[in-house]
Amino acid sequence: MDVDTIIPSMIIDAGGNSFHIGLLTAIMLGGSSFMQIVFSPYLNNKPEKKGYLILAILLRVAALLGLGILLFFFSQNEEFGSALLLIFLLITLFSLSGAFAAISYTDILGKSMFEDKRKSFFSLRQALMSIGVFISAILAAKMLKSFNYPLNYGALFITAGVSLAIATLGFWRVKEVRSPIVKLSKLKDYFTTLKKEISSNARLKGYLLLVNTMGISLALLPFLMLYSKQHFNIGNEQVGQYLIFKVSAGVIAGLLVFYFSKKVKYKLMLYAIALMALFVPLHLLAFGSQQAFAIYFFIGGLIFTFYKVAMEGILLEVSSNENRAIYAGLSGAGHIVPALFPIAGGWIIHAYGFEAFFVVFITIILISFYFVRNLDCRK
Repeated sequence: MDVDTIIPSMIIDAGGNSFHIGLLTAIMLGGSSFMQIVFSPYLNNKPEKKGYLILAILLRVAALLGLGILLFFFSQNEEFGSALLLIFLLITLFSLSGAFAAISYTDILGKSMFEDKRKSFFSLRQALMSIGVFISAILAAKMLKSFNYPLNYGALFITAGVSLAIATLGFWRVKEVRSPIVKLSKLKDYFTTLKKEISSNARLKGYLLLVNTMGISLALLPFLMLYSKQHFNIGNEQVGQYLIFKVSAGVIAGLLVFYFSKKVKYKLMLYAIALMALFVPLHLLAFGSQQAFAIYFFIGGLIFTFYKVAMEGILLEVSSNENRAIYAGLSGAGHIVPALFPIAGGWIIHAYGFEAFFVVFITIILISFYFVRNLDCRK
């Protein structure tokens, strides 16, 4: 379900355009996070959240299997619009159930480890996960070129659904710690609490401003996939290579952060993300060629890993066991710009071209430097 390679490539092969890529990226990145504010009031009132986490994961399994079955029975000769609508609905289910799971996961994770172990845990988890994903990427690359569309994507999603179903066995074994809660009886209470937290916690304000600027760095790669498809007419073999480059970067970044976890602070990681996010569009505008895209996706993998490790750690740092579910929902709702940027980006590309899109992207990333500098982050 890689939003940077597999999903945009499938949509383009199905006949999608820049608008479809932007809408899908918005759903899978910012939109799913934004929906956490809907789920957060309900989950906040639950002292134990393991059951809700498992339910959300099983919904994701159903969405993946549904996508696989749909693509196995979908022929290129069928009506494009109806197939695309079903693909969007299933991917939306996958993304929204992920948003539902994220709140429970963040809460369980935050109360299950010592504060001084969080950074090393995040980096080690990312490294181990990236190794598994790297093996999966090799398998995915082989599937993409071994079968024709849509059977290649159908095989990928069936494999993903079965794998995720197996992965739920680990969550069944989690022994959750009950936590004290600040009970919210009405939705009005929830929004009152949100307003109070934002006004009283300057570190939370800084976090939200950072999310709404640097967060768009995660939305760049799907549009690079569209660029390479339109300008260089790349095939499934190149898509598989891009995926492997991106995942390889995740492995390297996770190992680096784990090794230097006691020395490297989150702010340094954020500066590195901003610089790399600027380099890709500037280099593409000046020297872009098909050969450079593998490097772009490698850099994108570094950005993704550093961003996830840093932002998860900062969120835990600015929250406590009592308000973590609220903050997780607020963090998701705070993804306003990342949610809207891909849709706006698709329109900008369609109306004015990629050059205008890159200018807007660069401007927002430059603004993020200011919020990184003013972020109150101790770790």
